[in-house]
Amino acid sequence: TVHELLDVFPGEAIRLALLKTHYRKPLDFTNDGILEAKRELDGYYGVLQRVSKIKPITPGTEDSRTAWALQDDLNTPSALSYLRSRSKLLNKLPVENTEALAEEKGQLLDAANLLGLLQQDPEDWFKWQPPGTESLDDAAIDALIAERNGARADKDFARADEIRDDLASKGVLLEDDAQGTIWKRG
Repeated sequence: TVHELLDVFPGEAIRLALLKTHYRKPLDFTNDGILEAKRELDGYYGVLQRVSKIKPITPGTEDSRTAWALQDDLNTPSALSYLRSRSKLLNKLPVENTEALAEEKGQLLDAANLLGLLQQDPEDWFKWQPPGTESLDDAAIDALIAERNGARADKDFARADEIRDDLASKGVLLEDDAQGTIWKRG
């Protein structure tokens, strides 16, 4: 049932897995398909996380290719194709080009909104974990990251690697960039 699936996967991943098949075609609905959909959403949310400081410019929906695809016999695969193209374009734009980023982010979010996708904050998406699973809470993860950053500053790379490996074993992935360390549940 859907309730059982929600104990394992986020709801948006289930939705995306269902949207990938046109309603007139047979649905091959598997856990692997939902897992693939979750990875795809991870990519979209990763792009949005990259441009999180950019305020999107909302386009006029009368010219939306996603709306056109949905009006064409509810062609969700075509609408998803457009969503993928917007995401790839947004990801390729340099961070200095804020106006183009704002326009593309608006296009991506508009397309996703019509499909009921990308409704969460990227930070919240990456911190999702199945209900009832035991894991570190956000404060404990942040404390370990601070300890790791201190170890790196002291050039104790063995301890920093140990903390990274410990977090990875608990399903927490770290990404270091110019702004610092971000984490997400894997």
